[in-house]
Amino acid sequence: MSSAPDTPRVIAVVGPTAAGKSDLGVFLAGQLGGEVVNADSMQLYRGMDIGTAKLTPEERGGIPHHLLDIWGVTVAASVAEYQKLARAEIDRLLAEGRWPILVGGSGLYVRGAVDQLEFPGTDPDVRAALEEELTLRGSGALHARLAAADPEAAKAILPSNGRRIVRALEVIEITGRPFTANLPGHDSVYDTVQIGVDVARPELDERIAVRVDRMWADGLVDEVRTLERQGLREGRTASRALGYQQVLAALAGECTEDEARAETIRATKRFARRQDSWFRRDPRVHWLSGAAADRGELRGSALALVERAVTA
Repeated sequence: MSSAPDTPRVIAVVGPTAAGKSDLGVFLAGQLGGEVVNADSMQLYRGMDIGTAKLTPEERGGIPHHLLDIWGVTVAASVAEYQKLARAEIDRLLAEGRWPILVGGSGLYVRGAVDQLEFPGTDPDVRAALEEELTLRGSGALHARLAAADPEAAKAILPSNGRRIVRALEVIEITGRPFTANLPGHDSVYDTVQIGVDVARPELDERIAVRVDRMWADGLVDEVRTLERQGLREGRTASRALGYQQVLAALAGECTEDEARAETIRATKRFARRQDSWFRRDPRVHWLSGAAADRGELRGSALALVERAVTA
């Protein structure tokens, strides 16, 4: 173990999908005497392993991982609920003198865990009306409406993510302000170091394509079939996950498996750009190169960042 600072702090490893966050999180946890807290919204779901690139028990290297596999696929994700769970884990680890290593690319989940972020309430009538509109008009039409009301929110939310679009529009209607205006400044509730893993777009695109091909080879289609029997198609959040949404379409005869795979690659590349844009807006993130040629240097730089007691 390295000579880390005596007082544990929260380390958040962030960035786009396929950048190498999970491996870096395991390394830092091993060096610092820490444990990993998941901040990937889709890795919260049981059985969604291949399509979310969830580390296998072997790949975790004996490092405890928390907030994996806690929800069934029919449960609708809630950032507010995640915030409670994540903070409970972080508080417990800090009290035990362990380093919480928050790892994931779900930007709002990361902020919910470590920042002074409160979530507006809900209005059942407003929510019901928006959900009916979603059913009748589709997520694309509502996304266009969101783009007109709050362009920044529309950039951060995929046009296919009907549930998040509905929530953003609901908050706008309830508060009378843009959804993004309800996000506070960059004020942390914990002493946190945020490390962004930066991979150039051409290399990241190639990694995404290779990863998706490997997911198909590892049995993603069979995984989706199994989850479909558990209610995946009815799950408002889980059914929209990248890869799962496309395989469900193929199983329904709406496209071929090859078309589903190609669309998964395209959609994941678009999503990675949105993730990168989200984290780039946070001035507290220290960006380190995650290029394949710099993999060893990434680990050393990340550890040095922590050991210098740099706070974000």
